[in-house]
Amino acid sequence: MSRTYLDYNATAPLRPEAREALLAALDIGNPSSVHFEGRQARALVETARQDIAELVVAHPETVIFTSGGTEACNLALNLRQAPAANGGGKIGRILVSAIEHSAVLEAAKSSGLPAEILPVTAHGVLDIAALEASLQDQTPALVCVMLANNETGVIQPIAQVGALVKAHGSLLFCDGVQAAGKTPINMIAMGIDALSLSGHKLGAPMGVGALVTRPGVVVPPQLIGGGQELGRRAGSENISGIAAFAAAARAAKAGLEAFQGLAAQRDAMEAALLAAQPEVKIFGQEAERLANTSCFALAGLSSEGLVMGLDLDGLSVSAGSACSSGKVSRSHVLEAMGVSPHISKAVVRVSLGWQSHTQDTDKLVTAWAKLAARLDPKKRDVNLTKAAE
Repeated sequence: MSRTYLDYNATAPLRPEAREALLAALDIGNPSSVHFEGRQARALVETARQDIAELVVAHPETVIFTSGGTEACNLALNLRQAPAANGGGKIGRILVSAIEHSAVLEAAKSSGLPAEILPVTAHGVLDIAALEASLQDQTPALVCVMLANNETGVIQPIAQVGALVKAHGSLLFCDGVQAAGKTPINMIAMGIDALSLSGHKLGAPMGVGALVTRPGVVVPPQLIGGGQELGRRAGSENISGIAAFAAAARAAKAGLEAFQGLAAQRDAMEAALLAAQPEVKIFGQEAERLANTSCFALAGLSSEGLVMGLDLDGLSVSAGSACSSGKVSRSHVLEAMGVSPHISKAVVRVSLGWQSHTQDTDKLVTAWAKLAARLDPKKRDVNLTKAAE
C-alpha cells in the first residue's frame, strides 16, 4: 500500500537539498580548531547563520544554534533583562498565551518567575485586551506568544503584540517553530526580541534548531563549557545538522510563495469534509491560518480511532501536537478556545507540505468520510446534544 503523508507540522520529510548538505558536511572538522579543516567548518557555520537570519530578517550574529526548538524555547525563557532601548529593566514575570507549545508553557512554569496565562478568543487568537491589561503592571515582563499554532495553524497578530510589549518596557519571545518557512517573518518589523526555530519542521534532520534574537538582547547560557556560539551555548556545534538546516532554510525561503498555494488545496478539502458531514467543526477557520494546516472534528468520533483507522488506509495524520510521547489526549489549545470535550476528543489535524498533491487530500476525505459514516446516527445525535450544552 502506498503511503500518503499529511503530518508536516509534526515533522517534514528531509529535503533533498538538506540531505546533500548534511552528507557533504560529515567530513568537515571542528569549527573551534584553527587549522584548515577547522576554518572550513567555521566558514560553514557562519554562512549558515546568514541563511537562517535571512529567513526571518535578522542579524546573523544573533543566531544561536541549538539542539532543536525545545532547547531554543528554554533558552529564551532564561532571558532576564529588557534592553534600555525598550525602556525596560530586569524581567520580573512571564506572560504566556494559553495556546503555547508545552516547550514554552512548561519552561515558563519552571522559570522561577511568576507566570500568568493570557487567554485567547474562540478563534484561537490572543486576547489583546487581556494582554494590555496585564501590561499595565509596571514590572517588566517576558511575553511569550507563538507566531502560529501547531494544532490549528492560527497566526497571531505579532506586530501588534510587539508594539504593545515594547511600549511597556518588556520583551517579546515568539515560538516560530511552526511558522518559519510557511509564512513571511520579519523579526525587525514585528518587534520580536527572541525567536525559536527548529530544523526538522523545515525539512532538515531532527537535532538542530536556533534561537534568534534582536541586537542588544543578552542570552544567559544554560550550557556552560567551552564558550561556543559566542559564549551563549557551550558544546561543539552540530556541523552536519547546521549545514542541512541552512539548506532547508534556503529552500523554504525560495518556495515561500508557492507554499501559500496550499491554502486552496486545504480549503477544497475542508469544503469536501463539510459536504460529507455538515456537522464538522473546523477550528480557527475565521482567523488567519497557515496555508497548510487544518484542524477539524466531528462529535461522536474518536481521535485515536480516526488516526489509527486512517493509518490503516495508508494516511499519516495526527490528533494535534506530536510531542506527547505518542499519546492522544485532550488538546489544551482547543480547551483554551472553549471547545467542548465531546468535540475536541474527535479532532484530526492535517498538515500539508511541498510534496502534497490534490489526490492526497482527496484520499483523506474519502477515508475519513468512510470512518465517520460508521458512527451510529443516534450516538452522534446524543454527542451533538452534549456538545451544544
